Amino acid sequence: MVQAKPPFPSKLLLLSLLVSILAIFDNGVQCFQGKKVLSMHKFQWKQGSNSSTCLSQETRWENGATILEMKHKDSCSGKILDWNKKLQKHLIMDDFQLRSLQSRMKSIISGRNIDDSVDTPIPLTSGIRLQTLNYIVTVELGGRKMTVIVDTGSDLSWVQCQPCKRCYNQQDPVFNPSTSPSYRTVLCSSPSCQSLQSATGNLGVCGSNPPTCNYVVNYGDGSYTRGELGTELLDLGNRTAVNNFIFGCGRNNQGLFGGASGLVGLGRSSLSLISQTSAMFGGVFSYCLPITETEASGSLVMGGNSSVYKNTTPISYTRMIPNPQLPFYFLNLTGITVGSVAVQAPSFGKDGMMIDSGTVITRLPPSIYQALKDEFVKQFSGFPSAPAFMILDTCFNLSGYQEVEIPNIKMHFEGNAELNVDVTGVFYFVKTDASQVCLAIASLSYENEVGIIGNYQQKNQRVIYDTKGSMLGFAAEACTFD
Repeated sequence: MVQAKPPFPSKLLLLSLLVSILAIFDNGVQCFQGKKVLSMHKFQWKQGSNSSTCLSQETRWENGATILEMKHKDSCSGKILDWNKKLQKHLIMDDFQLRSLQSRMKSIISGRNIDDSVDTPIPLTSGIRLQTLNYIVTVELGGRKMTVIVDTGSDLSWVQCQPCKRCYNQQDPVFNPSTSPSYRTVLCSSPSCQSLQSATGNLGVCGSNPPTCNYVVNYGDGSYTRGELGTELLDLGNRTAVNNFIFGCGRNNQGLFGGASGLVGLGRSSLSLISQTSAMFGGVFSYCLPITETEASGSLVMGGNSSVYKNTTPISYTRMIPNPQLPFYFLNLTGITVGSVAVQAPSFGKDGMMIDSGTVITRLPPSIYQALKDEFVKQFSGFPSAPAFMILDTCFNLSGYQEVEIPNIKMHFEGNAELNVDVTGVFYFVKTDASQVCLAIASLSYENEVGIIGNYQQKNQRVIYDTKGSMLGFAAEACTFD
């Protein structure tokens, strides 16, 4: 009896090669190193499933750090019946946010007030209150719980106050300073009033009887708040009380704040929460922004004890670029890697990039964006294209796929720091059926405009701000509050 011979080695080699080729060209996608799998079920929007009220966030104290639960602001939106419309309006509002920041920077540098005409009509898109992709926490002001938007691109914290000349609808009761024994007005002669120019782009204005310090903050989407400065007891929860906290008591407020009571500013000027709590927390804070699902939550950590972080990669630090005129956070972007390919552009390392928790989409100088786009499209070939939408011009139709492999995107900063963009931060879903999915990065109009790293690319990252050490750190972290 003759035994069967094993297959000829060349046949095994051919079979192995064939399997490799099929793997490389599966679904028409070329194989590059440095890819991540995006499961489309991660982006499921349940029609009308949201709570009709803001979800009160929790706080805990751990190892000397105060940890506040962060939620996506859509928790305050009530029932969302048309997610397609909402996702598209997010981008429209984000474009206004960019214009607001650029306008504010120009006004601070030039020393001119931003237009503060009280009687100017404020246009709201389609007359509908819509929310941008911001994040919220719950604090106590004068013993009353307030759900407020968190924004590193703002300095002055404020809430709506009674009596209110004009107020948008909010979920929590409007703060009434007349019933609080700890509330005090700030006079226009005070140093705090003089700090409004750098904090808001507008000078403080003296009121009469008494000479209160009146403020105005205008946002690029047409939203605004106007009122007077005051001081109050701010409680961040669990042993963390801030006496004489300076904030804006808004008597005339309008715009796209959803059901939130106001906003807390985490910027660099003397009026920000970070500066006012510097003796308590050493000027250090960090956050982990969760994905944009109602059930998801992240954390805002006040203080620099890294033992409370849940990062899965080491923290890499880069220096903050100093800019005495602008109270924002600037970094030196030295490169971007797509897959395993370092894109080439002349603008790397030249000007400071701003990092902001209140802007959604990252904006890059045109030369950098074009190089990034070309390399991304090269590595993400084989998928059907889709029309551009607003600022997003690199779009695909992924409606026929359960999951896709997408190139990894890393942003490199001075000092070898890296921001490895989470798989959920690469694509923006313009349509919920994935028939229009776009690269969640856009180009600025001009090369000399200030670039911005938006919150969409910061999801599932521990981002640490050390304002005294003038450093900023990144580490991967699956964002949860528990």
